[in-house]
Amino acid sequence: MKNTITKIMAGVSLSLALFTAKNVNAQTTPADKWRLGIGLEVGRPIGNAHDISNFELGGTARLQYGLSNKTAITLTSGYYNMFGKSYNQRFVTPNGVSEVTVDGKDLGIIPIKLGFKSFLAHRLYFGAETGAGFETTSLYADGSKNTKLILSPTIGYATKVIDLGLRYEGFFGQGNSYGLIGLRIAYGLGL
Repeated sequence: MKNTITKIMAGVSLSLALFTAKNVNAQTTPADKWRLGIGLEVGRPIGNAHDISNFELGGTARLQYGLSNKTAITLTSGYYNMFGKSYNQRFVTPNGVSEVTVDGKDLGIIPIKLGFKSFLAHRLYFGAETGAGFETTSLYADGSKNTKLILSPTIGYATKVIDLGLRYEGFFGQGNSYGLIGLRIAYGLGL
């Protein structure tokens, strides 16, 4: 799995380098303009989420409106899937202790986030988003699905065509808070 992820990251990095070289003079946040970005999200669950998953994969769409040439507001939504870990479970039987490998359950989340991007230097930006994450699967014995508060700071690099952002995403609420460290690779276009 790690080898596959490394190959994917290398391919994405090469693609980013090619797009960046092609669009050196492109303005990324024109004032009074709308942009749409379609992104692939990959991440590593942390906190309580690491107990159930080692890998997150998702897709998002981000609508962006330029307030100035250096600042934009954003609206992001999509789907995240934290793939369940396999784990060993022990059972006591009349013949002794038996161990069985159980496939963990995936955790699906629909995020809806409002945020901003502020360009600190040419193409380098800081972003922050807040919103709600709606769990689409239940990991709880009672079958409940929770809604979490999402807080997500990002540092990123954007051209006219590509947006690469490294972020922490925290999910808070109902006594079970967790997070992920993620990378968003997006293709952007003007509207």
